[in-house]
Amino acid sequence: MILIDTCGWIEWLTAGPLCLQFEPYFSRIESVIVPTSVQFELYKWTARKRSVQAALEVAAVTEQGKVVPLSTAIALSAADFSAEYSLSFADSVIYATARFHNALLISSDAHFEGLPDVKFFSKKN
Repeated sequence: MILIDTCGWIEWLTAGPLCLQFEPYFSRIESVIVPTSVQFELYKWTARKRSVQAALEVAAVTEQGKVVPLSTAIALSAADFSAEYSLSFADSVIYATARFHNALLISSDAHFEGLPDVKFFSKKN
């Protein structure tokens, strides 16, 4: 199982500079874990940058993966990871969700660089 962070989804959806690094992971969408917090971030970003209709279409794509709501166990684990790694609420929930499901986190968010079980793509050339 894998979890693609919000930034990876955005790279893929916009054909951004790192699109080719993230693209292979989307070819196995059924093995992608999608936290509801990633759905929130993607919907918000897409509605702001494009339209509500486009945001709904992106949400539908995320539904092809395994959507995981925030549970008590993940929330408490996220609080621990937040304290341990100085992660924001959203980042700690994403990381805790990946760890809870023994999934590899795929990201280009610098907050995740160097953390265990993270495949990190640098935005630097």
